[in-house]
Amino acid sequence: MATWSAPGKVFLFGEHAVVYGKMGIAMAIRPRVFVTVRDTKRPSRAKSPYIDSCFEAMGVIGSVYINSQIPSSSGLGSSAAVTVATLAAINDEFNLNKTREDIAAMAFEIEKTVQKGRASPTDTTVSTYGGIVLITGGSRRRLPPQNMHLVVGDSLVSHSTSRMVEQVADLKKRHPEIVDPVLDAIQGVSMSAIHQLSNPRELGRYMNMNNSLLEVLGVGHPQLAKMILASRQAGAFGAKITGAGGGGSMVALCPKQLKHRVAKAIESCDGRAIVTAIDTEGVRKEKNV
Repeated sequence: MATWSAPGKVFLFGEHAVVYGKMGIAMAIRPRVFVTVRDTKRPSRAKSPYIDSCFEAMGVIGSVYINSQIPSSSGLGSSAAVTVATLAAINDEFNLNKTREDIAAMAFEIEKTVQKGRASPTDTTVSTYGGIVLITGGSRRRLPPQNMHLVVGDSLVSHSTSRMVEQVADLKKRHPEIVDPVLDAIQGVSMSAIHQLSNPRELGRYMNMNNSLLEVLGVGHPQLAKMILASRQAGAFGAKITGAGGGGSMVALCPKQLKHRVAKAIESCDGRAIVTAIDTEGVRKEKNV
């Protein structure tokens, strides 16, 4: 048997705007999905279209066991991490000699198929390679890693990425004179932020700006707003929605000494706090237990 894991992700800047070819910045975080695959004649069904599609794409059958540290439907890239880790474990167990590039490309195709064409390659790229990834149009480029102290707040409100993307598209169609400048402003924030990745105080200000612009797009949620404000009041440099919004998660950038205070502030708003940092490894092989 073979066990591989892959990290989740947060969007630091640019979600929704990237759908329209604008710049975005995403980062792998330490919570992981662990997947064990075994070559067996009597495979167990995973009850997941992502996992079933992985075996189908690789042309093999086997059993699979999943252990996830990433809550599902939370905007933290859990489906991408499951897909990437499953493909890597299948590749290892069946000696299929796929490269990391192959894994990333296959994972994106699987996500795109399962999500009916609405997936972005961002999640699968970040989960495969780790680190900070700059998204510009169709290209993905890794940026130098930064030691950021982050607290993720899961609102425990489930959301649908595809529904939120459709909602923004509908708003853009009805009010292009409002939405187009907002998307341009999000791009402006991302472009400014890229030069301040090692300056957490300034980066936090840009995160706050990005969050306000996402609220204009209508992807906020009262629970997210409560957690974001509580994080800032507890001393975070900045805090914002991460991912599609409408529920899911937010992320706060904190001074090192205040990250646990920020986590408590999030939990006082009935959210689930995850104290985390950058993951620079991406998909990796684990020891079998």
